[in-house]
Amino acid sequence: MNYYKINGKTCFSVNEYNYEKIDEIEFEKCLKEIYFLYEGKVGRTNNSLIVTSVNELFTATEDIEELSILKMKENIIDEEISNFIKEKIKEKKVIKLNISYGINFDENIFKSKKVNLLGLGDVGGTLLIGLRLLGKGIIEEIGIYDLNEDRMKRYEMELNQIVFPNDSDLPKIKIIGVDDLFNCDAFIFTASKFVPEVGNEKTDVRMIQYQANKKIVTIYAKMARKLKYKGMFFVVSDPVDLLCNVVYYESNSNDLNEFDGFGLLPNKVRGFGLGVMNGRANYYSEKMNVNYKNEGRVFGPHGSGLIVADSIKKYSDINSLELQKKVIEANLRVRDAGFKPYIAPALSSGALSIIETLKGNYNYSTVFIDGIYWGVRNKLINGSVEIERLDLSEDLLFRIKKSYMDLRKIYEEN
Repeated sequence: MNYYKINGKTCFSVNEYNYEKIDEIEFEKCLKEIYFLYEGKVGRTNNSLIVTSVNELFTATEDIEELSILKMKENIIDEEISNFIKEKIKEKKVIKLNISYGINFDENIFKSKKVNLLGLGDVGGTLLIGLRLLGKGIIEEIGIYDLNEDRMKRYEMELNQIVFPNDSDLPKIKIIGVDDLFNCDAFIFTASKFVPEVGNEKTDVRMIQYQANKKIVTIYAKMARKLKYKGMFFVVSDPVDLLCNVVYYESNSNDLNEFDGFGLLPNKVRGFGLGVMNGRANYYSEKMNVNYKNEGRVFGPHGSGLIVADSIKKYSDINSLELQKKVIEANLRVRDAGFKPYIAPALSSGALSIIETLKGNYNYSTVFIDGIYWGVRNKLINGSVEIERLDLSEDLLFRIKKSYMDLRKIYEEN
């Protein structure tokens, strides 16, 4: 094993690299996080992951099967890892750092940071209300931009007038110009070109939305690249998983449409659409008398391809598929009542999930797995992702793998 000090950080690796060397005694004096250096393929692997088991070390590839703790690749003899490293893994203080992206010790701790939001339609406006009410101590200022100037004026006036009876110290709402969109720590994309009118919807309109919203989000991905933006790029517009891939690859492609890796890091792009599916699963599971609230999970894309598990402890295919059908069609039930289904998505997928992300807590959002963005329960801590690893049944893992491969096929075809 090789040990290093890099920019004051304690690191180790199997392969030898040309960094300042330290001995094992000094290495084991570290009280903070330690970084495992490896080289993964750019555009197919994450830039940094929080290690949760020994088996996650020493592989330069990533696989959807690794969502299951029983399927992780065992590429190393346990005895080769020192007790010091094992203890750090238990404390979740080992970060797997992919140096193919360069040395990036991201210490962007979200405490009273600036957030900018693009798009004040139904979803954007509702999401903004949620951030104003919930963002105290997490968000200092929220910049808003919309093509409709009157809409911006309205939200600036009304939301800054929302205060608690004995406390007015909520995030400040500020109108910004297009040139200031990326002057922030987190940029939230809620703009949308196409939303079906009530009565004209189809079962799944994701691909229609994708083709329309892809053109818009590309503009801002290129803008982030040009400005060398280092903050977070949050996607809330549908379909979030597909648009995240657009943001990542467009920000990392030059004028000749060649991937060069000079844009956003994989962990800097996150999509928020799965939170409402978790909320809908909670809602319908109560009507079905299923214990989803305490034991269930959702995985994958927002919409067609979603995977709902009624329980990760006592998984039932029958209950899960029935619950999944209700969750996927939940938006249609709101439309049956004559309304567009945007309140729950804006708050469950948007405001609540974004706040939990900024806090470093578990949330439902997309992470980069083997080159595509996939929805799963995870944490983002100082720029590194911790993916929830579960003891998944074979039946559930089969369903997840199929959905993942179907989504990958959509990426490849579009």
